[in-house]
Amino acid sequence: MRHAGIFRALGLALLLTTPSTLSGASAGAVPATKPAQSGPDNVQKSVPVPAPKVSPPEGRGSAKPANLRLSGDQAAKDYFGAVDRPANLQARAIGSYARGCLAGGAALPVDGATWQVMRLSRNRNWGHPELIRFLEDLAKEAPSLGWRGLLVGDLSQPRGGPMTFGHSSHQVGLDADIWLREMPDRRLSEQERETLDFLSMLKGPLDVKGADRRVDPNKWTDTHARLIKRAAQDKRVARIFVNPVIKKALCDFETSNDRGWLRTVRPWWGHHYHFHIRLSCPKDSPGCKDQARPPPGDGCGEDLAYWLSDEPWVPKEPRDPNKPVVKKRPLALSALPQDCRTVLTTD
Repeated sequence: MRHAGIFRALGLALLLTTPSTLSGASAGAVPATKPAQSGPDNVQKSVPVPAPKVSPPEGRGSAKPANLRLSGDQAAKDYFGAVDRPANLQARAIGSYARGCLAGGAALPVDGATWQVMRLSRNRNWGHPELIRFLEDLAKEAPSLGWRGLLVGDLSQPRGGPMTFGHSSHQVGLDADIWLREMPDRRLSEQERETLDFLSMLKGPLDVKGADRRVDPNKWTDTHARLIKRAAQDKRVARIFVNPVIKKALCDFETSNDRGWLRTVRPWWGHHYHFHIRLSCPKDSPGCKDQARPPPGDGCGEDLAYWLSDEPWVPKEPRDPNKPVVKKRPLALSALPQDCRTVLTTD
């Protein structure tokens, strides 16, 4: 391997990859209690760890992979968050959605005829080329559904991997967040793309007893439903995560016998201002690990009834302020597939 000499010189212990976990598990099973960190978009809380020795970026495209001195014990997010361009390798999704990386990433242009990328400062408009093609296809179809265009949120970092904040998945270039807010009829400035508010579809808070757990009829429209349906009908899509309240609205929207697409749409925590699209592993990525298929059925029955009850949302007893909060340690580099080291160190 090209960088084997570097690894030997640094005395790195090349550890075996630990078994991968899939973000959100199957996202079809009903949780007995609210999971703290297992959802596809939950913010990871971690304890502080020493910063890796990485040359500080001087602007986009300036981080030098060859300068990375890798340690298997270091938080992987520190490495992947510091490198701001893709690895010059054949495109490949490596590992699982919540424990992997991306080789040969492609960038979604920040502006298209029917899309605009948001939060540009994050540099998260990267993905496997299959994801970029999918988003361009969906954006092209959006106007025919009555939706002017897409506001695109986070995809992945240039080389995938764990993010410095905000997601536990989005690691292999196959996840994308689409805002539930229509693209305006003008180009947003960079400042507007950083500050424009999200648009929640919730009618009210979910964590109070007897809450009205429905979408806000002043915000939610059939056009939202048509857009999500079109995405779910694409054979490249493995799952779409939405808030349980939105899942209920979609169940009510589909009045025909064509309900198969609803199986792909899974209820999950958050996801009230965007929907999260996840593609299946592409054929060119043998090391990519798909999730199991969602459970049979449209997901509009007992499982959804649970999500809309008080049980998942309302604490049974107040939290003891004297009990310390156990923070989850971030994924170490050694927890990722071995090929992710090559992704990090290839110019």
